[in-house]
Amino acid sequence: MAASVQFKDHFSVHADAYTRYRPSYPPALFTWLAGLTQGHGLAWDCGCGNGQAATGLTPYYERIIPTDPSRQQIEHALQHERISYAVAPAEHSGIAAGTVDLVVVAQALHWFDFGRFYREVERVARHEGVLAAVSYGPVQVEGAPARVVDRFYQELIAPYWPPERHYVDEGYATIPFPFAEIVAPAFAMETDWDLGHLTGYLGTWSAVREYEKQRGSAPLLPLITGELAAAWGDPHQERRIRWPLSLRVGRIGMRP
Repeated sequence: MAASVQFKDHFSVHADAYTRYRPSYPPALFTWLAGLTQGHGLAWDCGCGNGQAATGLTPYYERIIPTDPSRQQIEHALQHERISYAVAPAEHSGIAAGTVDLVVVAQALHWFDFGRFYREVERVARHEGVLAAVSYGPVQVEGAPARVVDRFYQELIAPYWPPERHYVDEGYATIPFPFAEIVAPAFAMETDWDLGHLTGYLGTWSAVREYEKQRGSAPLLPLITGELAAAWGDPHQERRIRWPLSLRVGRIGMRP
């Protein structure tokens, strides 16, 4: 079943925090994707958020057009001379037909109307262009705090995730994908964060926003702050944080 065509805005209100706390994709991912396309004139980062994927494409493509229906996300996006942002839905990008070598959708495909988006991909793509949908699921934290963060995700806020979240938890395997697939290597985002950065990241989750919306002004994060702080120890100590990536990559115009 396709996702609703209506734009479900879970992130605009906290676009600045999204920019500050969200992790970055590994450069090796973009090196691999660029090696799949014959041309390197134009890449489209669809559902770009704050432009993390778009900036990763700048070494490989002459131009990148990132689009997002949230004007607030675009206003807080990362800038680069090769990047031209646009406020537009995934299903109607405004990009000229037959011009795009690579379409990247990073942590956003589960929000789209699949059928309409795939038709837009076919419209804008050049011959043998490539579509890459990337997602990442629950955060993996080094050491004792992992137990607290896992319980936070699996128990405390589980009822507050939007229904489309199940696609992320399933590693995008259940999303319909009408193109001949390319097997991707294993990639992961990895970084070292202190306690403050991790809790800032947790606060960007749409389930946290929904919890606070349904339960008034009562914040969610203090429910785990004490337990997480105890497990963490020195709040300035950095720990390894990891998100394995799930990819669906296909050659546009070639059917399975």
